[in-house]
Amino acid sequence: MNTLFALYQEMGWGLSLLVLATFLLAGTVKGVIGLGLPTVSMGLLGLAMAPAQAAALLIVPSTFTNLWQLMLGGHLRRLLLRLWPMLLAIFVGTAAGSLWLGIDGGPWVVRALGAALVLYCLCGLFLPTLRVPRKHERWLGPLCGVLTGIVTAATGVFVMPAVPYLQALGLSRDELVQALGLSFTVSTVALALGLLWHGQLGGGALGASLLMLLPALLGMQLGQWLRQRISAVVFKRVFFVGLALLGTHLLING
Repeated sequence: MNTLFALYQEMGWGLSLLVLATFLLAGTVKGVIGLGLPTVSMGLLGLAMAPAQAAALLIVPSTFTNLWQLMLGGHLRRLLLRLWPMLLAIFVGTAAGSLWLGIDGGPWVVRALGAALVLYCLCGLFLPTLRVPRKHERWLGPLCGVLTGIVTAATGVFVMPAVPYLQALGLSRDELVQALGLSFTVSTVALALGLLWHGQLGGGALGASLLMLLPALLGMQLGQWLRQRISAVVFKRVFFVGLALLGTHLLING
């Protein structure tokens, strides 16, 4: 039990409350739009701690919520057969990126995190709906996977370019939600192994991450309740604008 709370005792009440509020908010965003937990977590926690520490905290909530997401929908087998080259490339790219770059907490990592958030928001706000012909998936999927893996290893954010690519495949809504859960799960596992390789995911970090599962799940429940009562389109635009401002701050100030 002491291991679970050791990191929060070291951080103090102020930072611990920020972490708690961050995962509650991140879970709410995921409950409304189906993604955003690691993105919001990394963006907000990047203001107050090293990206490696923030990435370690999101491992358990991200893994659990993404597994939950990918198991719903009934399309898992078909998606695995279609997306396995991309998923394998994400894993390989993250592993290679962890060995080559790693989230070492230097100023360039914080700026890279900010740049990834800004690029993701710009794509979400202004990128038109694209379509990838089925014949191009054989080479474009692995390429997007490798790039996503490298970005994941460097920043802890695994939405670029995986999310725009999956959105361009012409999947149904249920298939897309399940495909995103599948992609994010692979990214999270690969990131966890990278952090473990660098000695940044010990028992204390895993215990601290486990405690954040509860606020993340509560946030998801709140988000699903909100989704029935607010416009998802308006919420998504507000989300992207706020995240872009946060990313710009990280990019400029490092």
